[in-house]
Amino acid sequence: MSTSKILRGTFILTMGTMLSRALGLLYIIPFYNLVKEDGGALYTYSYILYSVALSISTLGLPLAVSKFVAKYNALEEYKVGRKLFSSGLIIMGAMGVISFLGLFLLAPQLAPLIIKDVEDSANSIEDVVYVIRMVSFALLLVPIMSMIRGFFQGHESMGPTALSQVVEQIVRIAFLLGGAYVVLHLLDGDIQTAVGMATFAAFVGALAGLAILVWYWIKRRAYLDALLEKDKGTVNLSIKSMYKELLLYAGPFVFVGLALPLYQLVDMFTFNHAMAQIGLTKVSEEAFGMINTYGQKLVIIPVTLATSFALTLIPAITKSYQLDDQQVLQKQISKTLQILLFLTVPACVGLSVLGGPAYAAFFDYRELGGYLLSWFAPVAIPLAVFTVTASILQGINKQKHTVYSLIIGLSLKLSLNYVFILWFNAEGSIIATGIGYSASCAYNLWVIKKHASFDYSFVARRFLLMAIFNMAMLLTVLLTSSLIQGVIPYSEGRMYAILFLLICATVGAGVYLYLSYKSTLLYYLLGDRIRFLRKQKEVS
Repeated sequence: MSTSKILRGTFILTMGTMLSRALGLLYIIPFYNLVKEDGGALYTYSYILYSVALSISTLGLPLAVSKFVAKYNALEEYKVGRKLFSSGLIIMGAMGVISFLGLFLLAPQLAPLIIKDVEDSANSIEDVVYVIRMVSFALLLVPIMSMIRGFFQGHESMGPTALSQVVEQIVRIAFLLGGAYVVLHLLDGDIQTAVGMATFAAFVGALAGLAILVWYWIKRRAYLDALLEKDKGTVNLSIKSMYKELLLYAGPFVFVGLALPLYQLVDMFTFNHAMAQIGLTKVSEEAFGMINTYGQKLVIIPVTLATSFALTLIPAITKSYQLDDQQVLQKQISKTLQILLFLTVPACVGLSVLGGPAYAAFFDYRELGGYLLSWFAPVAIPLAVFTVTASILQGINKQKHTVYSLIIGLSLKLSLNYVFILWFNAEGSIIATGIGYSASCAYNLWVIKKHASFDYSFVARRFLLMAIFNMAMLLTVLLTSSLIQGVIPYSEGRMYAILFLLICATVGAGVYLYLSYKSTLLYYLLGDRIRFLRKQKEVS
């Protein structure tokens, strides 16, 4: 495959994924206006279980299938990929039915583990059962979609995946917001029924995404069948051998994708019970929604932006490792980590300092919401580092260690979460999450040092420089916010909050970028990607 075709396919898939994620971030604002924190908590209960069930039922197949099909297509053994596809549709269909029945039938047993059905509770056990069952229908379709997407990607065709993701997200959001609005404002229904319709939107969106994939299959069937006529016929793998190889590819993808849902799963089964034990049942679900529904959406923004930028270097890391080019490998890992820290740390520091106005700008003024967001924002740093280091481990062919690091982090989260909530209230769950991710990061970084012989001293020196710039930014933001607080009271309306946030963020980002530019740090990290930075080097 030509370099231009690789870049084009990567660009299409990246743009589709980013657009889908952007839509997933934007819909939460009108959704909040419809259902508020308690409704958001109810929605998240069902979606966490759905995410875990989906990850288990699909087994990380989109990437694994694409890798498998691409490998045998390169050998001109096209029938092997088609055999996998044909059997995979049946297996994924069966997995979908099993996971749907499991989630649907177990809902009455799972709901009491999530909340206590007491008078002060915002939602009842019956409400939780209802939303879990509504979201479970999507499991009938999504595993099949994952197989089809992986098959197309293996044929170097990224358009079907990208378009189906975007259409799925658009239809899901339209049904989610439209259904909730109709229930609440036209049918005069309650929030619990509206949230049920919102969770059922996953099935409707999946139906639309599957329709796009079927359309692509019909359109390209003749071309795909023509490839079978060119098959060499020298490889004849059994179904068992194929799936053994496939699962070796898929395992690490499953665990990396499961990280955030599993951390949320721990919260879901411990948070409300621990809060009830210390007499905070009345605010428990509100706080849960602030952390795991709305706060998580804001915290994930800097993680998504930074990791997307840093992960573009991972294919190059893989190539250098395979060629045993140690000098280049060291530079690539170093630059990946530096870009990650350069982009993530200031965004998280800023979000932490401006937690109150940020929550008010995106949702509504809630003192508790801003307070919890300020606690949660720094956790995005180890989350981003975990995501990128897991990909580096994949690049140096040590992906099994990602599983070990995740187990270490989750074990800490599970053992500390309940106790920390008893000690520190709602923010205790955030502290436990931060400790868990930090431990996973420490393990991943140690493995990279051991197996890639990587020296962190230069990254540490660069990070010290970034820390100084972050401190200057932090002091500037604090000064700016104290000066304008009396003039722009962000607690008195969303427009005030947006203006407050924009002014403080602009001043803080300006200071950070100016210091980075004058020190040439910006050039050394991003100079080969941004035109005006290249000119800075030419002038100097």
